[in-house]
Amino acid sequence: MVARVIFHVAANSAVLSWSAAYRVKVLGEETDLREVPSVVAGDKASRHSIILAKSTPAKKYGIQTGEPLFQALEKCPGLVVIPPDYELYVQASRHFVDMLREFSPAVEQYSIDEAWVDMTGTQRLWGTPRLAAELMRRRINEELGFTVNIGISSNKLLAKMAGDFEKPNKVHTLFPEEMGAKFFPLPVRDLFLVGAATERKLQRLGIYTIGQLAAADVRVLKKRLGKQGELLWHFANGRNADAVTPEPAENKGYGNATTTSHDVVTHEEAHQVLLSLCETVAARLRKDGKCGSCVSIHLRTNEFHHFSHQCVLHGATNITTELFEASCRLFDEAWDGITPLRQLGVQVTRLSGEPYQQYDFFSGLSPQQFERKLRLDETVDALRDKYGEDIIRRAKFANGTEPHMAGGLSKERRTGVTKPVPKEF
Repeated sequence: MVARVIFHVAANSAVLSWSAAYRVKVLGEETDLREVPSVVAGDKASRHSIILAKSTPAKKYGIQTGEPLFQALEKCPGLVVIPPDYELYVQASRHFVDMLREFSPAVEQYSIDEAWVDMTGTQRLWGTPRLAAELMRRRINEELGFTVNIGISSNKLLAKMAGDFEKPNKVHTLFPEEMGAKFFPLPVRDLFLVGAATERKLQRLGIYTIGQLAAADVRVLKKRLGKQGELLWHFANGRNADAVTPEPAENKGYGNATTTSHDVVTHEEAHQVLLSLCETVAARLRKDGKCGSCVSIHLRTNEFHHFSHQCVLHGATNITTELFEASCRLFDEAWDGITPLRQLGVQVTRLSGEPYQQYDFFSGLSPQQFERKLRLDETVDALRDKYGEDIIRRAKFANGTEPHMAGGLSKERRTGVTKPVPKEF
């Protein structure tokens, strides 16, 4: 039986590296953003302004991904700040994955800047796993202009853990026989899927390293952490049988959320935000030929308290106004009318791909009305696909002060990739 060989390949400081490479190789700029304190962040005046990516020199100032931009500027007043360029990132990601597929057809993209590659049985083509990884790393650097870390192991979990070892531009192995020296001594927080809250729970059990977690009594872990405890115990022991799946899993739900530019304090404001979210959620459902019968709303206050509310509709739908009406009902039931809100979200689950709608006496919508609404929504979708999402908007957004399609991907990524980006950058 041929031993499995799995690579985990992740771009180093991806979005900043892609912007830097493009500016140097394509635009001819002299300054390489990777060599100076620099970050990718949103609009300085927006509450969305957080650090999306940072250069290695920026790390020396204590700048962290996810922190507010104003805090980063306080740490480094001379910080170079560039806006995100989603068209560029999508193109760079495509070139990146295309390069990986030259080494193996079994590539599973995990995010825009990382993927697993099943290299099992390719030794006659590329040599030993380390030789193949070194070749892959060099080609990506020379042909695409950015660096990657590559982790090598016999399963996806250990390959990803190896890829997170010393950075940047490195190749690391973590096979089962290497776990004692390389894996078990690591802090338990470094284990995949262990966050701050789980780390605190484990530390209360006297578990501080991955090795201690691997040696713990799984029954105690299940009692204290539930199913997650057993899963983490298997992870700590390096067990993961997931195959590299080139095709992404089908969506189990569709949802969008948005952080508002100011606190929402009235029902009218909230309903407008919910409509903008339903516009994008419903459009995605229609694009994928899906309907949903369970609608949920998620609210976050200006003090970061979170609560949600949901209902089941009488029939599955992907009509914008139906999702909007259900969202408004849920919101009016859930919100106290006083607490300021900073984030709202809408989610649709219990999906169906059936090409028909179930009608009943309670929906108040006749088959003819449903068809008219669906045709209208599909016509609007077609116009937005062809001319851009701003070609048509509802009268509620006529003043233009708030986005009429909010949440999810940025406007740039929703409206398609048009910037010509050569492969060699």
